[in-house]
Amino acid sequence: MPTPAFPLPTPTFDQDNRLLWVERISHLLDSQFRVPGTTWRFGLDPIMGLIPVVGGLPSLAISGVLILTMLRHGASGSLVVRMVVNVVLDALIGSIPVVGNIFDFAYKANDRNVRLLRAHYQEGRYQGSGRGLIGLILVVLLALAAGLVWGGWALWHWAAARW
Repeated sequence: MPTPAFPLPTPTFDQDNRLLWVERISHLLDSQFRVPGTTWRFGLDPIMGLIPVVGGLPSLAISGVLILTMLRHGASGSLVVRMVVNVVLDALIGSIPVVGNIFDFAYKANDRNVRLLRAHYQEGRYQGSGRGLIGLILVVLLALAAGLVWGGWALWHWAAARW
């Protein structure tokens, strides 16, 4: 396909259906429901957090997909790092019983990330695809997974030797 003779206009956040999908899912996770008689909003994230041990995992996975989608559609590397910090902070503090549930109601990491991306687009800092950073993130995640598997295997053998 030939390259156009003039530069294509930079898309806006509201013109990209995939980014609007990210915003809708984020709203579902963080702000879908309102406490009657108040302005307090919450989503499925704090509700899933009520499930002991595994409650935060679906939310963490969905947040990861949202971040990857944002990265593929113009988020810079530094912006993605800020988004990942938001999600990791939400996951870590959200895993603490009671305190984490309260934190999940207030922090809303996904809504924060969508606001960051909207501001990024409004400032005209859209950068296109972040395939290089996605590749780096996947390599780091694979290395972490391999480390966990190796650590589990080593712990199993250590425990078996003690019994």
